[in-house]
Amino acid sequence: MIAGVSSPWRTKEMYIAILAVLAIATHLFLRIGFEPTSPTARLPLWIALGLGGAPLVVDLLIKTIHRQFGSDLLAGISIVTSLILGEYLAGTLVVLMLSGGETLEAMAVENARSVLRALAKRVPTVAHVRRNGRVEDIPIDEVRVDDLVVIHPHETCPVDGEVTSGHGVMDESYLTGEPYMRSKAPGSEVMSGAINGESALTIRAARAAEDSRYAKIMQVMRESEQRRPRMRRMGDTLGAYYTPLAVAIALLAWGISGDPVRFLAVLVVATPCPLLIAIPTAIIGSISLCARRGVIVKDPATLETIDTCRTIIFDKTGTLTYGKPSLTEIIPGEGFDAEHVLAQTADLERYSKHPLAGAIVREANAKRLASHEPAEISERPGEGLRGIIEGREVLVTGRSKLERNRPELAAHLPPLAGGLECVVLIDGDLAATIRFRDEPRADGAAFIAHLTSKHRFTKVMLVSGDRESEARYLAEKVGIPEVLAEQTPEQKVEIVRAETQMARTCFVGDGINDAPALALATVGIAFGQASDITTEAAGVVVLDNALERVDEFFHISARMRRIALQSALGGMALSVVGMVLASMGYLPPVAGAIAQEVIDVFAVLNAVRAAAPPSTLSDIRD
Repeated sequence: MIAGVSSPWRTKEMYIAILAVLAIATHLFLRIGFEPTSPTARLPLWIALGLGGAPLVVDLLIKTIHRQFGSDLLAGISIVTSLILGEYLAGTLVVLMLSGGETLEAMAVENARSVLRALAKRVPTVAHVRRNGRVEDIPIDEVRVDDLVVIHPHETCPVDGEVTSGHGVMDESYLTGEPYMRSKAPGSEVMSGAINGESALTIRAARAAEDSRYAKIMQVMRESEQRRPRMRRMGDTLGAYYTPLAVAIALLAWGISGDPVRFLAVLVVATPCPLLIAIPTAIIGSISLCARRGVIVKDPATLETIDTCRTIIFDKTGTLTYGKPSLTEIIPGEGFDAEHVLAQTADLERYSKHPLAGAIVREANAKRLASHEPAEISERPGEGLRGIIEGREVLVTGRSKLERNRPELAAHLPPLAGGLECVVLIDGDLAATIRFRDEPRADGAAFIAHLTSKHRFTKVMLVSGDRESEARYLAEKVGIPEVLAEQTPEQKVEIVRAETQMARTCFVGDGINDAPALALATVGIAFGQASDITTEAAGVVVLDNALERVDEFFHISARMRRIALQSALGGMALSVVGMVLASMGYLPPVAGAIAQEVIDVFAVLNAVRAAAPPSTLSDIRD
């Protein structure tokens, strides 16, 4: 059992369903020794209708008073009509259908969560943390960022982190859905919930347990439960057509035949359990499948609506790019060697928290350049990063600062280009200009190219707060025709609002300034490394920061709609056939109720397929 989530079929509907089954069985047994219409034979049915049917009808009546006209209204009419006409067995069968349908849905939903339940059971409650030279066992809630956590062979990783020592493999299938063992070495990322192989590993915790991937996946359970009242819009849309049709057929059958029992028979067959059961089951199953793929569906409505969005708007940094600048060019000054300048710059940047520092250090490490400890180092506001390396003064600054402080040197800088840059001075001389780019994601162009043909988006936009040159550079790289650069968060909101008025929109973003736009779009998708504010505003959170996961969400949504509609429309079609037979007198109320139960079972079995992963969930490379 997942902590904080009770078994969903332990509800009053389950007990009502059991009561209805016992009442029907007892009634049929008593008919052996008594007349079917005798009070003794009917007593179990009266009990079931009184204790089980009455609460269901009262609930439906309350909904009707509040103008919440759902598809289950037909079932309520059927129960009341059966009481009026004395068709108690038919009425009890409708009670069984309604309560049994809820129980069947809950069981199907629980089955759809099987992977999440298995993951929950595997996550430990204790972590082995290395502190003060020894390993201590502490509750995982007490693990903090940068703690060194030891994972023994065959244990489950308690928190997200990075391997600091040890080599081995981990099974991440419960998290990714991919049945592969992942090699792990110092520097490799590990996810909470992954199962260690034969070798012990030590990791540095990147997030506290409550912020780990496991915690986010478990949050799906709570949020999907909290939002369940909103999950039947598709069913209510279909029910808006189906319910009047059923009532019209029932009234017509009664009017032509003059037999009110035919009215009841039609309504019994029409009880819309496929709408009440199949659609929520398909949605919950799809939420479970998304979670296995690293996509947290916070608002189930997104699964219903993303397939109808026709405009998609992207932020730039961290969404279509990696959000991690890389060094692209070193332009050395006269008399300086590019690699030597890079090595000395990296020696300084190892101590800096500037966003470009990591790119410089990574490039120096990749080239395996020798490093030296700075004799002294300082980073004063408005001056840049300064230090002494091998007896020489090294200064890392920017173009504007150099133009302000040393205009005679700034005159020798190369022309300004797109992207980011820094300037390096050694002993006061211009040593190099280093340029950087936040490069597009490797699958960015393929992802953008397939949005129109595969997902029916008619408009693709890039809306960024970055400079025009940077935004245009990215747009050309990935193939986005419409670009709006240098936009403030307020301007982004206005753009999204205007586009949403013309068509349903999907906004994909990363960063605090994207939160208002994410909340305003029809569907907001945030990458999981974004801030808490951003992920709160979004209806969908992609944990892996990968465009492929966004594509998988699109496909899971489209597949969910297909399966839900197959189940609902297929069940409705069979019910309409049954209604026609009932209106002609070929299907009495009791037989109609049995036929509807068979239809329900097939509808639910089809809907459960939504939780099972297909052979492929992305077509970016097609």
